[in-house]
Amino acid sequence: MTNPLALAVLAELMVEPMHPYEIGRRLKGHDTDQSIKYNQGSLYMVVKQLTKAGFIASQETVRDTLRPERTVYALTEKGRHELFDWLSDLVAQPVNDYPQFGVALSLMSVLPPAESVRLLTQRLERLNTQAEQIRQSRQSAGNDGVLWVFLIDDDFRLALLEAERQFVTELIESFKQPAYMRAWQETLGSQA
Repeated sequence: MTNPLALAVLAELMVEPMHPYEIGRRLKGHDTDQSIKYNQGSLYMVVKQLTKAGFIASQETVRDTLRPERTVYALTEKGRHELFDWLSDLVAQPVNDYPQFGVALSLMSVLPPAESVRLLTQRLERLNTQAEQIRQSRQSAGNDGVLWVFLIDDDFRLALLEAERQFVTELIESFKQPAYMRAWQETLGSQA
């Protein structure tokens, strides 16, 4: 499997058996949506795929008069091995994620320098806002007694944002250099 949502479901079921609605609630509570894109439909599809693969199994069906019937799933031994093997690979092996910003950077030389500066300045403002939101969320969680290990994904996102902010700030200055402006004008200026 390569779907990160499947890995998150396996990890949630490592804690205890539960039904998909509860898994979704916990994922949202852990801010997993900051790292994994999903919705209720994709969550139920992943649960079905994990069941078919033998990584999880239906443990019981709960009937509540106020709610629809809910199937509680549990992690199987095969699922536990898959969770540890898959997670071990993700932690140990760097992988190129092909971020969209990398694509933009590789092609950005076609934009006029002033436009590049304007767009990068907008990006820098958004990066600053995102970093501040993460800091506030991180501090609030810490004040609520959340153990640091449950916040390391926030720390990682913040470190990436800080590195990108520094990179973008330096890039803005590079685009403002007269030598770059002259070279761009000589190469692409007549086509802009």
